[in-house]
Amino acid sequence: MSEMAVATVAYSLYEEAWKEADRYKWIQSEKQGRDLGDVALKEWFRKYWIDFCRYRRIEHVRGDRCWAEFGYDNFGQLYPLIRNCDLLTDRILDRIAAGMDNLEIICWALDWGMPMGRVLEILEQLDINRARLEPCFP
Repeated sequence: MSEMAVATVAYSLYEEAWKEADRYKWIQSEKQGRDLGDVALKEWFRKYWIDFCRYRRIEHVRGDRCWAEFGYDNFGQLYPLIRNCDLLTDRILDRIAAGMDNLEIICWALDWGMPMGRVLEILEQLDINRARLEPCFP
């Protein structure tokens, strides 16, 4: 991984989501041979919004890209652990990216005899529940 991005620019999660949804609408409309309009946009938000937010949260705490909706205070918070090749942090991030929630990760850590203090500390820093944002499209 390269050096952590400097948080001089905070990107808007909602603006990027609209761009993604618009690309999705274009692709789906091309497949159907007609403009699907709001139907395709709503479908994108229904299908992809939650995962989109989770991945952006991971980017934010890793220090890859600063997202305004998550604030500056925890941007790059996990970067020192990642830079030092902390295996536990890496494994937890993999599981978060795969859609696991905090309880599932805690159960996984207990099953594998992981150091629970460290697991909980990493989960608190990651604070994946902050990625549960309301979509900007009904």
